[in-house]
Amino acid sequence: MLSKNQIKYINSLQQKKFRQEYQSFIVEGAKSVIELLRSDFEIESLFVTNDFYKENESLLEKQPLRAEIVSQAELERIGSFSSNNAAVATVKTKQNLKLVAQPQEYVLVLDNIRDPGNLGTIIRVADWYGISKIVCSNETVDFYSPKVISSTMGSFTRVSIFYTNLVEFLSNTSTKVYGTFLDSANVHQTAFVDTAYIVIGNEANGISAEVERLVSDKITIPRFGEAESLNAGIATAVICDNIRRGKL
Repeated sequence: MLSKNQIKYINSLQQKKFRQEYQSFIVEGAKSVIELLRSDFEIESLFVTNDFYKENESLLEKQPLRAEIVSQAELERIGSFSSNNAAVATVKTKQNLKLVAQPQEYVLVLDNIRDPGNLGTIIRVADWYGISKIVCSNETVDFYSPKVISSTMGSFTRVSIFYTNLVEFLSNTSTKVYGTFLDSANVHQTAFVDTAYIVIGNEANGISAEVERLVSDKITIPRFGEAESLNAGIATAVICDNIRRGKL
């Protein structure tokens, strides 16, 4: 049974200030926790239902930390899911280490992405297309937000994130920088170089003027209908698909 202190601590990790203070975050649900168990993240505590334990006993037995079996009702008291019949873990955050593009590598750069669902989707898209690094502006939503983590569907374990001042970061690179804008080069006709940064702008305002000055190649997803704009996650998927298609 979960103690009051355990419940209080885990619930506090719903808020960014406590995640930063304790340098910990929450992972919820069967898919995300299974991916977590296979990753190099350091798990602090792990709470699972009896059914989840039986279904994943061989994986759980390999962990240095013993899982605590609790009821579904207890899990739902400590997580953000309205229904969770699997698992909740508290996990140590990783250091904010600088990530740079290596030869033959693409890195996504996110300029002020504010929606947790969008960031989670972008991480999942990056994982699908084999992109393992994302550089975020300091204003971008917290990677360790429960909504971000859950929407990645486990991809957070394979994609590294680095928060920084984008102007300073991009000012000190000789690597080509692509950015998404209206009325620019058609992404479907763009021959991407083998190593590059790909900048995705804010959902409402696009790429900031300060970052725009550092973009070497402006690209656009051509519009054929009447929609005003594309969701940032969808736009990222279209661009990544064009990048990879050109390398087949």
